[in-house]
Amino acid sequence: MARLLSLAQLVPASLAGLVACAPAEGAGTQDVGAVVYGGVETRLLDSDLVNLHLSVQGGQDDTAVTAYAGCAVAQFALDHGFGFVRHVRTTIEKKGDIRRADAVYTLSPALPRGLRTIDAEVTVADCADQGIPTV
Repeated sequence: MARLLSLAQLVPASLAGLVACAPAEGAGTQDVGAVVYGGVETRLLDSDLVNLHLSVQGGQDDTAVTAYAGCAVAQFALDHGFGFVRHVRTTIEKKGDIRRADAVYTLSPALPRGLRTIDAEVTVADCADQGIPTV
C-alpha cells in the first residue's frame, strides 16, 4: 500500500540527501553514497583538446569513473565556451577499490562528427540529476 509523506517528513530526508552530496573532508573529494569522487586535474593539450586525470573510490565497475569524466569534461567545455565534446580515449587503472582515469576529449562549438559525442549542457544537467559532481 502506498504511503503519502507530509512536507515535514520529507524535509529531513531531503536534507540528509544534500549532506551526502556535500564535499567530504580532504582535498577535492565528494562523497555520494558508496562512491567517493576525487578531484579532477584538467590540462588543455591544444586549443580544442583536453586531458583529464581523476579518481573514483568505490563503485562496482568502471561506470562511475567514466560517468565522472564525462561530467567533468562537459562542465569544462561549458566554462570555456564550447557546447560539445567528443571522447577520444580513456585509460583506467584500478588499485583496490580506487580507479584512476586518464581521459582525452576534443572540444567543439558545434556537434562534432563521430559516435562518442557529448552535448555539454544536457550532460551537466543529467549529472546534477544523478548527483555526479561536475567539479
